[in-house]
Amino acid sequence: MSVEPGTSSRHYGSKVVAVEPGGNEPIPDEERHGRPIRLFWMWTSPNLEFATIFVGVLSVLVFKLTFGQAVAAILLGNGLAAIAHGVLSAHGPRVGVPQMVLGRLAFGYRGNALPAGLMTITSGCGWFAVNSVSASFALTELTGLPVVAALVLVVLVQVGVAFFGHNLVHAFERVAFPVLAVIFLIGAVIVLTGFDPAALPAEGGTGGLAGFLLTVGAVFGYTAGWSPYAADYARYLPADSPRLRTGLAAGIGLFTSTSLLMIVGAASVCAATGAGLTSDNPTANFTGLLPGWLAALTLLAIVLGAVAANVLNVYSGAMAFLCLGIDVPLARARAAVAVGFGIVGFVIALLALPDAAHGYESFLLVIVYWIGPWLGITLADMALRRRTPASELLYDRSYTNHAGLVALVVGIVVSVLLFANQELYTGLVAEAVPEIGDLGFATGFLVAAALYALLFRRLGGHTDARD
Repeated sequence: MSVEPGTSSRHYGSKVVAVEPGGNEPIPDEERHGRPIRLFWMWTSPNLEFATIFVGVLSVLVFKLTFGQAVAAILLGNGLAAIAHGVLSAHGPRVGVPQMVLGRLAFGYRGNALPAGLMTITSGCGWFAVNSVSASFALTELTGLPVVAALVLVVLVQVGVAFFGHNLVHAFERVAFPVLAVIFLIGAVIVLTGFDPAALPAEGGTGGLAGFLLTVGAVFGYTAGWSPYAADYARYLPADSPRLRTGLAAGIGLFTSTSLLMIVGAASVCAATGAGLTSDNPTANFTGLLPGWLAALTLLAIVLGAVAANVLNVYSGAMAFLCLGIDVPLARARAAVAVGFGIVGFVIALLALPDAAHGYESFLLVIVYWIGPWLGITLADMALRRRTPASELLYDRSYTNHAGLVALVVGIVVSVLLFANQELYTGLVAEAVPEIGDLGFATGFLVAAALYALLFRRLGGHTDARD
C-alpha cells in the first residue's frame, strides 16, 4: 500500500533542518504554514538554468524562426502552460495532498499507477540523471574537478536537500532564486542590448508555420512538464489560502522565468551569428557573448540551476513512487525513496557520461509525451467535478475510473504514433507532412481531454461497496 491518512505521527510544521515525516498522506491543519508568494520563487529558481535558454535557442537555430516569431511562440506556449500550472497549484492547499494523489480522481486508485509510474521513470530517474550530467560538466569546467567527482558532489547535494523534504526544498529554492536571477539578468541585459534581430543563421527565418508550431509545442511541453509536480509544493499552505493568489504566484513564477530565458536564448543565436561565433555547442556560443568574469558565473548558475531543478525531480519522483501502491512501511517513507532514486539516478548518470546523456535525453523527449494527455484528463476531471469535490475517494482502494486510463492510453498512442517529431522517433503524420511541425503534445492533450469527457459518465467514478 501507499502511506494512508493518519498512519504516521507528524511533528514537522515549519522546521527547515528536519526530515519530513510520512509519505503521501494529507497534511493536517496544524502542520500547514506559509503564504502563496513562496510559490513564486519555488517555480522561478528551477527554470533559471541553461536547459530553459536552450529551448529558445532551438526556436531560431533549429526551427528557423525570426526573432519576433520566436518571441510570439515562446509567450504563447509558456502562457498556456503557466495557466494550467496555476490552476493545479491553486487546488493544492484545499486537500493538502501531492499532485499524483489528486490524480487518483481521474484514473482510479490502481489506474493511477500508470501516470505515477511514468512520472517515477521520467522525473525521479530520467531527468534527474540528465540534469546531473549537465551540472557535472559545468562544475568540472568551473573547478577542474574530475567529472565523476563532480557528479558525486552534485548528486549528494541534490539528494541531501530532497531527503530532508518539503521545507528544505522551499528554503533552497528561495536562496537559489536571487543568485540565479542576478547572474541570468546581467547576462540577459548584455545579450538583449547587443544583438541584431536581423542577424539570422543560414536559412534563418524560413521556418514558417511548421517552425512556429514546433516552437510552441517544445515550449509548452517543456514548461507544462512541471504540471505533475504542482500540488506537491502547495499542499502545506493553509487550507484557506486564497486560490487566486496561490495560482498566480505559481503561474507567474513559471511564466516569467521560462519566458525571459527562452527569449534570451533566441536572441543569443542572433547575437552569436552577428559576432561570428559558429561553435556547434550552444553553451559555448552563449558564454562567448559574455565577459570572462560573467562567463564563469554563468557556469556556476548552470550548476546551481540544474541542482534546483533536480531537487524537485527527486522529491516529486519519490512522491509519485509512493502512489504506485507498493508497500513502504517506514515512518519516513518519502525520505527513504528519495535516497533510492538518488542512487539509481547516479548510476544512470554515470553510465550516460560518455555521450553527455544525449542518447538518454532523446529517449526521454519521446516518453514525456504522456504529460499532454495526463494534463488534459486532469483538467477535464477538475471541470467535471467543480461542484462535487470527491476528496474522500483519494485513498479508497476500491475506487476505479476507467475513463481516465482509456483516455490516457489513447491520447499517448495517437500523439506519439501520428504526431511526434523527435530525433529518436517521427510520427506517421509528422513524417508525411513535415510542414505541420510537432503537434504531439497538443494532440495528446485535446484527444485525451475530449475522450475523458465523453467516457466520464459511463466509465468514471465507481467504488466497491464491499471494501
